[in-house]
Amino acid sequence: MYFLDFTITADFWQMLLRFAICMLVNWVIIDRLYYAKSHRRDFYFTFMLISVAIFFLVFFMVFVLDEMKGKTGMGVGIGLFGIFSIMRYRTDAMPVREMTYLFLLISLSVLNALAESVTIVELLVTNVIVIICVWMCELKLKVQPFKLIQYDRIDLIKPSNREDLIDDLERRFELKVLKVEVGGIDTLRDMAVLKVYYQGDEITEADRKLKLKATDY
Repeated sequence: MYFLDFTITADFWQMLLRFAICMLVNWVIIDRLYYAKSHRRDFYFTFMLISVAIFFLVFFMVFVLDEMKGKTGMGVGIGLFGIFSIMRYRTDAMPVREMTYLFLLISLSVLNALAESVTIVELLVTNVIVIICVWMCELKLKVQPFKLIQYDRIDLIKPSNREDLIDDLERRFELKVLKVEVGGIDTLRDMAVLKVYYQGDEITEADRKLKLKATDY
């Protein structure tokens, strides 16, 4: 039977080479470009494993459909639709930057898995171009750390008291405050939501998700 055949074809060795290229490129993008700024280990884990899963899924899907003669185009189309639709089925809202990286890495995995008619040199050049584009975009993007804070002194959120507000925040949280944005205001509880940009290197997950249900007055 076919599944008991232990021979390794030349196509499979070529697939392993393309997989190595794909993982190297994805690692450079994730580790050296994305993680260096975001320090998000959860997305690091997600991006790498999704890249592996998508590559093998697409490769073997195309391989099986090729054996079925004439159904490759339709099957690949349905498969890719299912792959990209997984980004919609998530429990937490994904930031735009992370969503862009996820789409890019899925696209690279699909591209490398389907690149049978191009040479290894052409594939390498294509991947390098993508890395350069991401690197250039990251050079222009400065991720400024911030905290979402429930603040209890709404008398200081007036524009005329901005210096006193910054002094109070720096004294309480021992941060070098660069900018403060006022969000929701709850006059019943004398509280407000402040988005405080500070001098630092890392944004934590808690900083991104803290919310206060309030009504603007």
